[in-house]
Amino acid sequence: MTLTGLVGILMSANGPKWGDNGGGRRPPNPPDFDELWEEFKDWLGLSSSGKGGGNRRGGGNGGGQESAPMKMRPRTLASIVAGLVLVAWSASGIYIVDASQRGMVLRFGKYAETTQPGLQWRLPYPFASHEIVNVSEVRALTIGYRGDAKNKNNKELKESLMLTRDENIIDVQFAVQYRVKDAFAYQFKNRDPDAAVMQVAETAVREVVGKRTMDVVINEERTAVTEQVSLLMQEILDRYETGIEISKVTMQNAQPPEQVQAAFEDAVKAVQDKTRQENEGQAYYNDVVPKAEGQAAVLLEEARAYKERMIETATGDASRFSQILAEYAKAPGVTRQRLYLETLQQVYANTSKVMLDAKGQGNLLYLPLDQLMQGGGALRRDAGGGAASGGASALPQSQRPEEVNKSPATGSGVFRGELSRERESR
Repeated sequence: MTLTGLVGILMSANGPKWGDNGGGRRPPNPPDFDELWEEFKDWLGLSSSGKGGGNRRGGGNGGGQESAPMKMRPRTLASIVAGLVLVAWSASGIYIVDASQRGMVLRFGKYAETTQPGLQWRLPYPFASHEIVNVSEVRALTIGYRGDAKNKNNKELKESLMLTRDENIIDVQFAVQYRVKDAFAYQFKNRDPDAAVMQVAETAVREVVGKRTMDVVINEERTAVTEQVSLLMQEILDRYETGIEISKVTMQNAQPPEQVQAAFEDAVKAVQDKTRQENEGQAYYNDVVPKAEGQAAVLLEEARAYKERMIETATGDASRFSQILAEYAKAPGVTRQRLYLETLQQVYANTSKVMLDAKGQGNLLYLPLDQLMQGGGALRRDAGGGAASGGASALPQSQRPEEVNKSPATGSGVFRGELSRERESR
């Protein structure tokens, strides 16, 4: 009996039609398990009942006499062992890839394919092998410190001390997060991609910091510095074909070295004071300059108005002079006399002095100065047309210059001496 036949018997022993030979009749009992086991042992050559499947139920082969025990055949044992080894060897090519991983299959040491998540099989060793790469894990590294950034004992000064553009030394600490975006490039195109990320990060940070001043890195452009470092790192890693993608770059700390920390704080305070004073000066400028500009605009407008007024006045005086000149040409004596009288009237209308003729008879004159002053104020109120048309008429009837000249009590009078000297000079 072969192994296939024996397996068939075992499988059909539990079937619903066991022993049905086509006639619909079934034996009273199914084959005994012990009998099947004896047949299996007989097939293996371990049976003690006889060679080649002897008398199993007391019949056949010498009238029921038991034969001598038989040894297992070496060829059969080797076949069994070889089959088991072959099964185990074939099963060694089965592997499982998680959802966050990718499988790299190598055949004879050369990359063959990338397998997706799930149950996978490859050729067993030594024909093929596989490597698992996690493409979803977020990896992290630090520059300038290890562990907690706030602990001074965790600093790595060889990594954190950098030189800025203004030749100052600065202590910068960064944290970088990255993940694998190309499993093949990450696994086979670089010997140690994680170490390459560390070196690229330090290089990028030193380049970006070296192009800026200390104040810019510490205070003004911290976000811009981290963005520039991330872009530069990604560019270098892509150039090296590392298969790595930078997720985030964070500046943990940026400050001057501890030896000059106090001096730097004083300098920062000075800069803050400078900024405050500049702001105060700007506020004062914003308050004063608009007012000054407004006053300047007012003065300019007043100057323009004064200019226009003076021009118009000069134009009017010139026109009046031309008219007087025309009248003077017609009657020089009369015009000259009239101009003289009008001029004296205007002059004496603005003064409180009274002139007397010293050559008179010396009689004591009574002059109502208060009324004369009031008359002078009336003359000033009648400036222009009133003074020219009848300025002397503003005085009382008894105190007009003409009547004073004609008064017999005054002798020569107030104005007569002056008018006489003017006529004699002419």
